[in-house]
Amino acid sequence: MKKIEAVIKPFKLDEVKEALQQVGVQGITVIEAKGFGRQKGHTELYRGAEYVVDFLPKVKIEVVLGDSMVEAAIDAIRKAAQTGRIGDGKIFVSSIEDVIRIRTGETGADAI
Repeated sequence: MKKIEAVIKPFKLDEVKEALQQVGVQGITVIEAKGFGRQKGHTELYRGAEYVVDFLPKVKIEVVLGDSMVEAAIDAIRKAAQTGRIGDGKIFVSSIEDVIRIRTGETGADAI
């Protein structure tokens, strides 16, 4: 089992969700986040005063799935989230040792 974490631009969330559903992903977790990478921040003007916005709004998506679905899910996220501009985000993949469904007590792949 693998956990895919993707940090993307907020306006791409619906496209990524639909792309994941099309490849058979049944559930995702979405977290609103703020951050910056190479794009750093930008300056804005508010009531005549200029200030720096260091952290930009992002969305973090988490998906846990079987090994057989990982490549399809990564490809779906990458294609749906890509704008070609700086700040499109990152995808992280890590191994999951176990999953337990709280309601039924199922474990492993059955709990996903």
